[in-house]
Amino acid sequence: MSMKLAQRLVIGYYKTKLNAIAMVSPAKAAEAAFRLFCTPYSGKPRRKRPPVFHHGEKLQFTTDAIRINGYRFTAENGHGKKLLIVHGFDSCMYKFDRYISPARREGWDVYTFDAPGHGTSEGKYLNAVSYSEMILEAEKTFGPFDAIMAHSIGGLAASLAWEKIPTSGRKMILIAPATETNSAIHNFFSLIKVNPAIRTELEKLIIELAQQPLSYFSVRRAVKNIPASILWLHDEDDRICPYADVLPIQADARPNIQFYTTKGLGHSRIYKENKVKKAILAFLADQP
Repeated sequence: MSMKLAQRLVIGYYKTKLNAIAMVSPAKAAEAAFRLFCTPYSGKPRRKRPPVFHHGEKLQFTTDAIRINGYRFTAENGHGKKLLIVHGFDSCMYKFDRYISPARREGWDVYTFDAPGHGTSEGKYLNAVSYSEMILEAEKTFGPFDAIMAHSIGGLAASLAWEKIPTSGRKMILIAPATETNSAIHNFFSLIKVNPAIRTELEKLIIELAQQPLSYFSVRRAVKNIPASILWLHDEDDRICPYADVLPIQADARPNIQFYTTKGLGHSRIYKENKVKKAILAFLADQP
């Protein structure tokens, strides 16, 4: 699929800018690249609120001095269990409207929030660490959540959050998670194509900021510390979070993870597909 001219111009602009900064200081260029890496590319478009959101209770909390906005939808026939829905990068909570009513009918209280720098929430940037901290803050304020459903970077953030809390007996649904951060960085630099010194400095910067090696930001690593029952959904043709990253986890054959593989849906269409929705709802309805 050909890239829109506007996107090509923006990429060209940043490539020129980063290379110019790198001539003076690769470290400064890496800082600028990291800000770009953490910035939603479509900004905060004004999205129409789907009808179901007119019936939810508005919620608000603060994480890292950023105001987070979201909703609670009470179950129709409650069993008292809570589901948290976590969206992906450059997305928003509205994108998962199709799951709210069916989950409520299954007895779940549904919670969903816009990530920092996304949708109706404050902030400009998002990374896996800040997102995982937001999830832990939501858990403290509104939880405990009996289930979490997370897409893309939300899947990585959910994994980083849930390995820090007791999750035995809970359910985790990972939809096309950003499995390995190394792949996300590779994708970013294959798009921008700048001086290789910038990538080296960016990786050093992430390690410095997080006080963790890059290998820490891995769903494969984190799920080893999560005893929850996990449903992992991924498409073979996912170009954003490559399916190749999932194969080692399948080879690990962890008894608490079941895989649901699709073909031809890519990274974002996967959660909009009816058969996928049915598989997720069946997993939520299944008694442990």
